[in-house]
Amino acid sequence: MAARSIAVNAIYEKPELNPVRIGVFANMRALVWRKNVLYASRGYSLLSATIKTNTSAIEWDHVGRYRPPSWRTITSSFRMTSRLFRDGFHALVTLSSGHLVGAVPRAIVTLAPGETEFNRSHKLLRGTRPLHLAATPGDHIFWGEYFDNPQRDEVHIYASTDRGAHWDVAYTFPKGNIRHVHNIVYDEWENCFWVLTGDRGSECRILRASCDFKTVDVILSGDQQTRSAALVPTHDALYFSSDTPLETNHVYRLDRRGSVSKVASLNSSSIYGCLVGNSVFFSTMVEPSAINSDGNACLYGTADGIRWQRILQCRKDRWPMGLFQFGNVFLPDGNNNTSILAITTIAVEHADLETTIWRI
Repeated sequence: MAARSIAVNAIYEKPELNPVRIGVFANMRALVWRKNVLYASRGYSLLSATIKTNTSAIEWDHVGRYRPPSWRTITSSFRMTSRLFRDGFHALVTLSSGHLVGAVPRAIVTLAPGETEFNRSHKLLRGTRPLHLAATPGDHIFWGEYFDNPQRDEVHIYASTDRGAHWDVAYTFPKGNIRHVHNIVYDEWENCFWVLTGDRGSECRILRASCDFKTVDVILSGDQQTRSAALVPTHDALYFSSDTPLETNHVYRLDRRGSVSKVASLNSSSIYGCLVGNSVFFSTMVEPSAINSDGNACLYGTADGIRWQRILQCRKDRWPMGLFQFGNVFLPDGNNNTSILAITTIAVEHADLETTIWRI
């Protein structure tokens, strides 16, 4: 793929971050890091790559696969039908035991060490998939329901204490409380979870939950700037981005004492963030909005939490957004101890469903 596929930009004349692209992989989605191992999917097959210091050679190994219904085997084989039917893995979490737990359309699936085929452990009753999965160091796994919910029915957070084999409701938001759960993020510095919910008024919340979800406290709430789907913990602060088509979007810094400050403006709604070393990244998507009219999906980053750059931008392709997805830049979950940034672009010109690897 030619270098022109993704434009590289900087807000400042002397950018702090200078990403160097070292790999391009077609028809692949980066899902999650576990230290120096990156997991990615091609359709319903899962791959992994071990990133070695100062190397630009990235080799992928087959980890396992999930066998979807036969019609999805067909649709996932073609790029445009895969986009249309939202095929493939949407989230993955790795456990210290070696088990892998993933989210595919309508199901939560698990892969035990030594096995090569994922098994369905839970059929989703509402919505097509959770947006993220989260786990404690002790391998307790959580995900929140994400479905349209126009009637504002109660919304559940599910948990598994047996490596994804069985699922029980760990916490329930009462009827009329929220629309759905955007994300659950584990915070190693406070040994807690941060829960992000939406979508209107007081439904937009950032909550702090104990690791057993017996204590859940609202930290921020009440407007579209607390409507968030991406939060990145660091040792001294939390960074989160807003996800609203109704207002200009921003990145915020919530320090460990509870003080909130606005640190960057974004061109559109943001639903993915990640940490590489001490550098924080958030991406934006091309979502129809009178306020956010930019036709580019972008990547923003900072090396110090203060000076932010628009690093990459990708133009939305010509296919309708409602059917073939918003232009977006996916960032993998997990704990990354390398200097490597992995991104996946979708529904953009010249780089549709493409994973690129960058050295920061």
